[in-house]
Amino acid sequence: MTIKLMEPTAEYEKDIWQFRQEIIASNDRDKFAGCGNLEECLTAKEWIDTIRLNKSAETCQKDRVPSMIYLAVRERDNRIVGIIDLRYHINTPVLSTWGGHMGYCVRPTERQKGYAKEMLRQNLENCRALHIDRVLITCDADNLASDKTIKANGGVFEKNIEVDNRIVKRYWITLSDKP
Repeated sequence: MTIKLMEPTAEYEKDIWQFRQEIIASNDRDKFAGCGNLEECLTAKEWIDTIRLNKSAETCQKDRVPSMIYLAVRERDNRIVGIIDLRYHINTPVLSTWGGHMGYCVRPTERQKGYAKEMLRQNLENCRALHIDRVLITCDADNLASDKTIKANGGVFEKNIEVDNRIVKRYWITLSDKP
């Protein structure tokens, strides 16, 4: 189950689009958590270009904060098993209340294999590199898999909040200097 987080590149355009189609076909409420605007893009190239622009505060879309989106690629067969983002800060009302520093999505056919846990663990290393010492991660109260993933990575429950008639759990992960 070895995976690596990597920036999306043209090499993965076909698999990105297959991932997108698989997510669309699923019955998930938060289908594209952590995937940026993948649902709205007309091509994988358009999505990759948007991600590159959003990496920098100077080129980031006005309604977004600078961020990076990573593909979680299984090393054994070079297949995308998930997508995870990392917002460099959460200094907006939505992100500081319920959006948090990151969101993630595992391909429906690859779920319950531990990928989300490993994606989050690796992305916490990216947080350390950016000197983000406290990481806010949220999940719907009924999303038991995500709840378990966050706790397994050191998430400490803060409180429940109501967002759009659903209950969202807020967790904080405090990063030390040691991995």
